[in-house]
Amino acid sequence: MAFATVGDFMAMGGHGLYVWSAYAIGLAVITFNVVSPGRLKKKLITEQKRRERRGEI
Repeated sequence: MAFATVGDFMAMGGHGLYVWSAYAIGLAVITFNVVSPGRLKKKLITEQKRRERRGEI
């Protein structure tokens, strides 16, 4: 499907809002799935170090 202008591309034949919101939601989910495990790992390591310092282990 060829578009004459950038505006036509963004409008996606009248379905632009649905198309771009679907891309945005998909990108948000993928970003969360990539970032979340790293943040959880950092939190767990910090908690473990805190427990070791306090002698809870």
